[in-house]
Amino acid sequence: MTQSAAEPWTGTGRLADNIVHFARALRGAGFRVGPAQVQDAVRAVAATGFTRKADFYYTLRATMITRAEQIEVFDQVFALFWRDPEYLERMIELMSPTHRNKDAEDRKRKPAARRRAAEAVTGGQRPPIERPVSEELQIEAHLAWSDKRVDRHKDFEQMSAEETAEAVAAIASLDLQVPPLRHRRLKPSATGQRIDPTSTLRRSVRHGGEIHSLTKRAPIPRLPDLVALCDISGSMSSYTRMMLHFLHTLALSEVRRVGRVHAFTFGTELTNISRALNQRDPDRALEAVGTTARDWEGGTLIGAGLERFNKDWARRVLGRGAAVLLITDGLERGDPSRLAREAERLSLSCRRLIWLNPLLRWDGFSPLARGVQALLPHVDDFLPCHSVASLQGIAEVLSEKGRIRAK
Repeated sequence: MTQSAAEPWTGTGRLADNIVHFARALRGAGFRVGPAQVQDAVRAVAATGFTRKADFYYTLRATMITRAEQIEVFDQVFALFWRDPEYLERMIELMSPTHRNKDAEDRKRKPAARRRAAEAVTGGQRPPIERPVSEELQIEAHLAWSDKRVDRHKDFEQMSAEETAEAVAAIASLDLQVPPLRHRRLKPSATGQRIDPTSTLRRSVRHGGEIHSLTKRAPIPRLPDLVALCDISGSMSSYTRMMLHFLHTLALSEVRRVGRVHAFTFGTELTNISRALNQRDPDRALEAVGTTARDWEGGTLIGAGLERFNKDWARRVLGRGAAVLLITDGLERGDPSRLAREAERLSLSCRRLIWLNPLLRWDGFSPLARGVQALLPHVDDFLPCHSVASLQGIAEVLSEKGRIRAK
């Protein structure tokens, strides 16, 4: 990165293209980098110059990231993208920057930020099969296609680490279309059913008090909130982790499918993990959830957790027509009558109560446990949550209108 003092850089040429490709790599790592930020970065580099790599780094960092927790991932993407100029030129010719990892085992040992940076630069592709070393550098570039095939019906608990990573990527791509609710507030609308007398009279003043047309209003559509109560006992830990990935995708999706997403965990105590789950980096979000919830893989007191939620949080998060996802196997260790009482109260407080139970993966499942019998009469839907296909079923149920009582 050198620049002649006699001819100042005008912000065009190969470096400007490199900055655009670097912004694409940042988007792949989960950053929200828009065209305006890319233009600011190009202009900032043109104004400050790039005689030193440190100046160039801080210029891009100041214009492309907005949160302190993004610095670590930004550093890894910057190091991977700008370290080999000769290789970078070949990548620009292919319109897709790529980087191959040397060993799959080494990838597992990398920190979360470095692994996410490498996946952003490579497009999430697998390392190539080892071949005899050749002097000629050959680059294989793919745009949007992938050779990864996810078994959508395989149990989360039976997946390997690689299959789990592929399932997380599949969960992030699930389509969710939740119908909006009718808000009490109104907005002007040509096809509305309600007449706006104030606006109609105001417009008639312009014509000497004569009313030529009626101004109408319609309710403002509003996406419903989603509240998740997640069981983090030992029997539910693997399924809850995958559900947290699902909730993280909903909470931070660029295209809003639901309103606000509130998440709580319960084992022996209730913990609000909404703030931890709102971090942009999914690895950091899950790490923060594990740190916040101190009773992970402990005992199960479902009734006590629901009672604490009903007393402390129900009025705060259920006042906007929220739907509740209750993620638990229903194996209660406490008093079943207490669980039934709190489940009934929760059902009356929310618009829809959906119970997600991984035990439904068994064809011979029967509600014999006392906790299951206490919960079942008060839920609207009773669904499995053990595979990617079952999560797609949850998305379809959330997209349906009306209340469907559990059989």
